[in-house]
Amino acid sequence: MSEDTRVLYNQTCPICRAEITAYQRRALKDGLPIRFDTLDQAADWGLSADDAARRLHVWHDGQILSGMPAFRALWAQMPHLAWLARLTGLPGLRGLTERVYDHILAPLLYRAHRRRQG
Repeated sequence: MSEDTRVLYNQTCPICRAEITAYQRRALKDGLPIRFDTLDQAADWGLSADDAARRLHVWHDGQILSGMPAFRALWAQMPHLAWLARLTGLPGLRGLTERVYDHILAPLLYRAHRRRQG
């Protein structure tokens, strides 16, 4: 993988797709070197499509991040969202946002994904 930021997301999830589409448009508008990969490319990341569908993954600074650390890495690359990366990384909010994502949001989105898969 290149050293540029890459995002691996679930394109079959309507919520994920809408959010990532907004990031893609903004990255293009701002000329940001962010690449967006779909679940079809999960193997290139060393992940199964099912594992990749469980949460957002971002390749940044030579490592794969997932969950809220992935969001923070992505947001930090986008000038209009860098404040959100800083805010959700504050000591009091960091743990809270990670717990909400890990125990509520990601599982809900993954269960919906499994239902769509049949």
